[in-house]
Amino acid sequence: MSRTEQLTMAKGTEGAEGRNPGRWIALSVLVLAVLLVAVDATVLGLATPSLSEDLKPSGTQLLWIGDIYSFVIAGLLVSMGSLGDRMGRKKLLLVGATAFGAVSVLNAYATSPEMMILARALLGVAGATLMPSTLALIRNIFHDPKERSLAIGIWGATASAGAAVGPVVGGALLQHFWWGSVFLINLPVMVVLVLVGIKLLPESKNPVAGPWDLLSVGLSLVGIIGVVYAVKEVATHGMGWEVWAAAVIGAGALYTFVRRQFTLAAPLLDMRLFKHRGFSGAVLADLLTVFGLSGLVFFLSQFLQLVQGREPLEAGLAELPAAVGAVVTGLVAGNYARKYGVRAVVTGGLAAIGVALAALTVIHKETGYPLLGAALLVVGLGAGFSFTVTADVILSSVPKEQAGSASAVSETAYELGAALGIALLGSVVTGVYQSFTAPASVSGTAADAAHASLGGAVEAARALDPQTAQQMVGAAQEAFVDGLRLASGVGAAVLLATAAAAWFLLRGQELQDGIEH
Repeated sequence: MSRTEQLTMAKGTEGAEGRNPGRWIALSVLVLAVLLVAVDATVLGLATPSLSEDLKPSGTQLLWIGDIYSFVIAGLLVSMGSLGDRMGRKKLLLVGATAFGAVSVLNAYATSPEMMILARALLGVAGATLMPSTLALIRNIFHDPKERSLAIGIWGATASAGAAVGPVVGGALLQHFWWGSVFLINLPVMVVLVLVGIKLLPESKNPVAGPWDLLSVGLSLVGIIGVVYAVKEVATHGMGWEVWAAAVIGAGALYTFVRRQFTLAAPLLDMRLFKHRGFSGAVLADLLTVFGLSGLVFFLSQFLQLVQGREPLEAGLAELPAAVGAVVTGLVAGNYARKYGVRAVVTGGLAAIGVALAALTVIHKETGYPLLGAALLVVGLGAGFSFTVTADVILSSVPKEQAGSASAVSETAYELGAALGIALLGSVVTGVYQSFTAPASVSGTAADAAHASLGGAVEAARALDPQTAQQMVGAAQEAFVDGLRLASGVGAAVLLATAAAAWFLLRGQELQDGIEH
């Protein structure tokens, strides 16, 4: 057989593989995992009050219950993405999904704060295996770039929908069941995922990945957790010696991690990926976009409930336009990027988010829902365009053997951006909020609680006479809204600056030029 005949046969085989209808069924299995992680990331907030009443954690323990899941996920994403490249992404996904289901039961039936913290940490370990594995499998299942763009759009749309549905589902469950029910909803999804995934998902791995360097795993975990912890603590408690220590240890571990990767024959993360301008530009755009958005998402929920008096379920429904917008544009983002160019679509999406955030700088306590709903819809439309296309750029910029590591870098950018956004923009809101003046008759413990948070002010007001309570809560709400407006302005500036940077960093980047191996 001639070389030409061999190439023709190889192309025909690849084409037949690309037309295999089973790839879309396999995608439906992958989006189940995405949906689960997205829902789980947002559902705990609604369950916190009843969980606190039952387990009676201290203030510090409650913070760890809320934070340890995201800390562990952020610290292990790169390591788990690299592990999937080595042991097989299907195998890692199915093992992680099984563990996620089992640990969800442990979360639901935790009997003490310490047990709950441990269960949330273990859930983070399992969760870290899922997101990089799903995106990496998409990279290896869909060889046609246009089909892959649509698959990534569906993947991103599911994540957006899951994040929005989480509060709605959680609110509905908590109205009829105990707080552990928000974890038990994971079980049927995981059973379906594992049973169907065993049959339909293809295995893929990097055949020349080399050994999994445990020292690099430890450095990555310590480095990212140290930095994320320090950033979050600055927003909550200011710069204490513990924060400085965490920041120094984290930064030192990350520096050592990067240096070590250049010396290894089989690095945990190939740092040469960042030499690709499209890859680096897309990762930076994701990080800064999530940074600008996270403060809005975090504090807008409080605005809807504590300032405008909406119930948790109503507040969750009020935020749905963002998910609707992200789903709609996520599904068509690839086609638009091919028609108008990657940088035009990403830049346009980021600019739209920036304009929507700028519109929120004029909100006040009585702002009607049309403005809020319209701003959230535009945020979702812009995010659907930008996040879907940048994910496609990141995956198509690397050989498919390194898809797990590339996916993990993308997910880590999200986690770091969220931590930085909540911490730094949170500092802006908190700084403005704490400057409000409480009525002269309110002092001592009540005044301290009121200045700690808006929720603390509402709670402290219950022990005051109606007139004084109304004055204090009114002043606290006005200060909170002032802080939210300022944070929205900062977020708008960050997004518009990111849009300008993306215009230059993504110059010449085209989806159809993705490297196929």
